Amino acid sequence: MFEQIKTMEIWQYSLAGNTVLDFAIALGAFLSFLVVFKIFQVIILARLKKLAEKTKTDIDDTLVEIVKSLKPPFYSFLAFYSAMFFLTLGDVFKKAIDVVLIIWIILQVILAVQILIDYIIKKRMGDEEDAAAENAINILGKLSKWVLWSFGLLLVFSNLGIDVTSLIAGLGIGGIAIALALQNTLSELFSSFSIYFDKPFTPGDFIVVGDKKGVVEKIGIKTTRLKALQGEELIISNKELTSAQIQNFKKMKERRISFSFGVTYETPVEKVKKIPTVVGSIIDGEEGARFDRAHFSKFDDSALNFDVVYYVQSGDYANYMDIQQNINFKIMEIFEEMGVDMAYPTQTIYLQK
Repeated sequence: MFEQIKTMEIWQYSLAGNTVLDFAIALGAFLSFLVVFKIFQVIILARLKKLAEKTKTDIDDTLVEIVKSLKPPFYSFLAFYSAMFFLTLGDVFKKAIDVVLIIWIILQVILAVQILIDYIIKKRMGDEEDAAAENAINILGKLSKWVLWSFGLLLVFSNLGIDVTSLIAGLGIGGIAIALALQNTLSELFSSFSIYFDKPFTPGDFIVVGDKKGVVEKIGIKTTRLKALQGEELIISNKELTSAQIQNFKKMKERRISFSFGVTYETPVEKVKKIPTVVGSIIDGEEGARFDRAHFSKFDDSALNFDVVYYVQSGDYANYMDIQQNINFKIMEIFEEMGVDMAYPTQTIYLQK
């Protein structure tokens, strides 16, 4: 009986406004919550892994990474915070653990969003083979993370009781000043982003911009470098490229070709009538070419002119020139067999006695 009374007195012993029994209950709650949170995390991970096995996308792998980012210290503190409800706490201590919890939750949210940003960057870079494009995507990712952390710090300061209104106003004014000072640089930077994501051209494309033309060699943060037909390097600002009209010949699936030639007036009418059909058969027999039309178009000063249109089923300029050359050779050969003379500027003088 005496031992029971003594045990009851121990449990009722008060410390910081709570009895030993209260502390024991809080400790039991802490251990219980710790086990529950751990089991909860394990169950979610197991479910997500099963889902990942059934789906073809890799977004579920990112969700697994987010869940894994909840390390033991986080759910240990979460269990500690939940256990504190079983104790009578002072206002200062209660407010302190509230602030720590909010800061920790903000940190975990930032880490989760960072994982998503890394996933998007990795996904985007998976389709990129250009080092400059990868560099631009990395810069954009870093800017996104910088904005994310800045927003998170403002939330932390706000929960600490610091007035962030003046801080936000100061950051806004400072941001405007920096933007004005770096206006041209930022304009070039965002122009490069526009080129990377919109992809009006890529390295290896042959483009024409105004009176400049060449093969794209490198797309940089500020400029794009072209190799001109004569061999020299052309450097054009990205800002100029995003505001100019660009002809990209590499994107051509098919090239429309129009050319004309003339035969002499001495050519008999029967042979003139056969020429469109003969030219059409020559073009149809050329691999990679598709005949469209051939017509006797007009009577020129010293020739009977024909207009021909056909399509080269490739955007490659060298391939087009090879096909055109073959067609020209075959037209000359056939005309020689037919006894048809190609026209050239001549003048006939008639003398009357």
